[in-house]
Amino acid sequence: MSEKIRIHKYLSQAWICSRRKAEEYIERWLVTINWNKAILGDLIDPEKDKVKFHEEAVEEQKKLVYYKLNKPSGIVTTCANIWEKTILDIVDIKERVFPIWRLDKDTTWLIILTNDGRLANFLMHPRYEHEKEYVVETFWPVKDEQLEKMSKGVYILWKPTKQAEINRISSWKFFITIKEWRNRQIRRMVESVGGKVKRLKRIRIENIELWELPIWAYKKLTNKELNELLNKLNIS
Repeated sequence: MSEKIRIHKYLSQAWICSRRKAEEYIERWLVTINWNKAILGDLIDPEKDKVKFHEEAVEEQKKLVYYKLNKPSGIVTTCANIWEKTILDIVDIKERVFPIWRLDKDTTWLIILTNDGRLANFLMHPRYEHEKEYVVETFWPVKDEQLEKMSKGVYILWKPTKQAEINRISSWKFFITIKEWRNRQIRRMVESVGGKVKRLKRIRIENIELWELPIWAYKKLTNKELNELLNKLNIS
């Protein structure tokens, strides 16, 4: 007999949600165990009990996988969309994976694909302030004072952004590293100082770098990349 675990932990290990989100789903009666509504604190045997979320069977991930992908423009990052091509339509990965972060379809990005809910929770939760680095190209030259203003923080929807590290590449391009994520944040930061983004490309998430990975291409994280990332996040 396998060791029993609490239902919210099982869901976090098996799906995209964190334990806190799993608790919310359980309280909303979206989770069943052996066709009965689950309640907080329920223990399950992963080898015997049948768990469903939204009427779909949930299975504990036996093999955790980690990929990085250079997302092309025009692809949405949601897992399911009947009207548009999604990020999972362009990869051929045997395991059920999901993208970390849902992002603007019109830009190219470094995306991490995984089935490890722990990693998604650590990277997406705002309190951990993980670094994300981008290359920004604008429609017209950006001045030093505009870059300085963005680096110190600007207001987006009445809330200031945190300090950012910015380094100029040319009159129209610069690197920016942020430790938060808000909807269309960098585009709005540039617009707040009178500019407009022409192209936006994420090139790094913590220690995971895009390097020369072509658009549409994806590859497994190396052992060095993965171990360094998990150590940074204190995930064993």
